[in-house]
Amino acid sequence: MEQRSVEVLRLTAGETTALVPGVNLICKERGNFIIYKDPANTEEPYKACRNICKHQGGTFVRDVEDSTCSILRCTKHGWKLDSSSMKYVNPPDSFKQDKLVPELDEDGGLALVELIPPKPWDNDARRPQTIRLGEVQLTFFAHACMELKLGDKTMFFDPWLTGPAFARGWWLLHEPPFDWLERLSRADLIYISHVHSDHLSYPTLALLSEKNPNIPIYVGDTAMPVFCKLEQSGVQLNNINVCSFGVWQEINADLRFMILMDGVHPDMDTCILVDYKGHLILNTVDCTQPNGMQLPKNVDIMMSDFAGGASGFPMTFSGGRYTDEWKARFIATERKKLLYYKTQVVRDVNPKVYCPFAGYFVEAYPGDRYIRETNTKNSAEQLNSLINRYSDHIITWTPKPGAILDLALILDDTVDRRRAIVDPPPGTRIYKDNWDFDFYINKINESIASEIFAFPDWIRFYYEWAGFRDYNLVLRMIETDEDFHPIEGGYDFLVDFEDLSFPEQRPSREHAYLEIKNRIGVHRQTVLKGLFWDDLYIGFQNRISRNPDTFHFRFWNHMQILLPQQPPDWPGFLRRQRLIHFERPSDKNDSIVPRLLQKLSKAKALLVPGIIASLATVVYFAITMTTKQ
Repeated sequence: MEQRSVEVLRLTAGETTALVPGVNLICKERGNFIIYKDPANTEEPYKACRNICKHQGGTFVRDVEDSTCSILRCTKHGWKLDSSSMKYVNPPDSFKQDKLVPELDEDGGLALVELIPPKPWDNDARRPQTIRLGEVQLTFFAHACMELKLGDKTMFFDPWLTGPAFARGWWLLHEPPFDWLERLSRADLIYISHVHSDHLSYPTLALLSEKNPNIPIYVGDTAMPVFCKLEQSGVQLNNINVCSFGVWQEINADLRFMILMDGVHPDMDTCILVDYKGHLILNTVDCTQPNGMQLPKNVDIMMSDFAGGASGFPMTFSGGRYTDEWKARFIATERKKLLYYKTQVVRDVNPKVYCPFAGYFVEAYPGDRYIRETNTKNSAEQLNSLINRYSDHIITWTPKPGAILDLALILDDTVDRRRAIVDPPPGTRIYKDNWDFDFYINKINESIASEIFAFPDWIRFYYEWAGFRDYNLVLRMIETDEDFHPIEGGYDFLVDFEDLSFPEQRPSREHAYLEIKNRIGVHRQTVLKGLFWDDLYIGFQNRISRNPDTFHFRFWNHMQILLPQQPPDWPGFLRRQRLIHFERPSDKNDSIVPRLLQKLSKAKALLVPGIIASLATVVYFAITMTTKQ
């Protein structure tokens, strides 16, 4: 996409001279800016950026704890920016601030220039045409799944319609329409925004593929491909289309759409703009800064997330400040900030209709009651009420599964717009009350008995595959039962990422320490399939403590985004382990079991039924080899 230069701030010669060495916070009608002046740096005497935190759009102020006078603190979440380098220092090794280009003119004035990508929807913009009653209809299914009837075409957004998300941590709040699978399989196209499993639902897609594996699915060209784990899923989909950002995808003469990236997470998050006969539908999904906050104005319909709570922090953390009282205060503050942030984004876009979605999940599993009660979320009614308080001309829609919005009635000023939204018939089940926990959890727990866990060397093999190292962090990983108590037969080990070693005790040097207790089934499924750690962290499947209390961005970013796309070569691992332990067994076959038990004991892994099954398989293999010799 081409960029264009826009002057966003101009200081006079006098104002430029008045800038002090170090940080200058500039508030102007055109926005708030940060200018760092360094007279000793003749090549780059000025660094500048907008005063907007890349995390969630907060404002930076001076950090009273900073002795260098270059560190600024975000008023929202306490993230810190070193204005002398425009790098974030809390969390360390995370983002870089987008710089503005400083230009001194001949008179000594200073201009700040921003390189802005074009607004691609302006390319070949179309005037809205008249549409008929029933021509454009939106039907809400569940969470972030919406069905769009667009003339003679039907499009779906993010179908998560059965099963859990994030391993077993999230469950659907709403009961989708009873005929959801038939309608989904007959769709003309599906858009999937990103790789997270509440949007890319393999349980849903597995059922879809049995009916229509050739259905066209469209995704953005993210650095981390949306379907990077398709092979591990075992689902067959034959018509996945990867789209360049900001380019119209023409479906027919009336319908087109373009996929846009997120300004904060361009490597994985996307949003979508649909154009039907010049009428625009904007779905920003989970994006923190959709298209870098360059968004079309006055669209017909806008959708976005709203609820919050899509993180293990702080619910799964313990020790230090993480009391229940502190968590409650923090969560309440964060949810309020999110409400006002979403309100401002909606008001800036100024749609005719706004629908909050992509937040309708519940921690329904009985063993997750603590998370469910602690992780309070915004309601759609709260956000809609706030929007209406400031912008009462925007029609807000709190959707129910099966509810239908007709755009033609929204656009018709001669009718009561309340007729434009039709709720499902009385007696329709709105909320789920049965999630089939046992089926999905038992499927996850099949990983516990995998043969690879009979060999303690899996630990080194897995973390060498993961590829994270050269970072002064020591991780203690503990496998647990349902209640996060160490489980007999579970592994308990240390990983030192400074040199990727696996010590028996923590090193004597100064180091950061992270302790994670994982439910054994989800942990082992994550290891076996080479999955991202979102299932563990976002799915509330662990309990975390850390010293010091610092977010290690590099570590979590790697384990959640940068793991290899291909899973570990476990078949090759097993072949090597079998050869090592059983290629030349003792003449007495019964000596095999004590030898393997001894190795397991050294790894702090005691036998449980799943391990016994694995061990039996290994022993059988060894005996078979002995018999053949």
